[in-house]
Amino acid sequence: MKTVAACNSLDEALLLKSLLEGSGIAATVPDEHAAHIAPPYVLVNGVRVQVPDEDEADARAILASGQS
Repeated sequence: MKTVAACNSLDEALLLKSLLEGSGIAATVPDEHAAHIAPPYVLVNGVRVQVPDEDEADARAILASGQS
């Protein structure tokens, strides 16, 4: 798995996950449960959004196009 985003909030990470999944890319938020239990610890490094290695380039392109 490759991290394609580190978000400032769980909501942002879940939104990006939804965007990627809507584009056909399987995405996960491995820090989702930790963000609920201990938000300050997770937010130090951001809430990660991860995709399979082979989808990294496509995921980064989708996320970049969504930020313009």
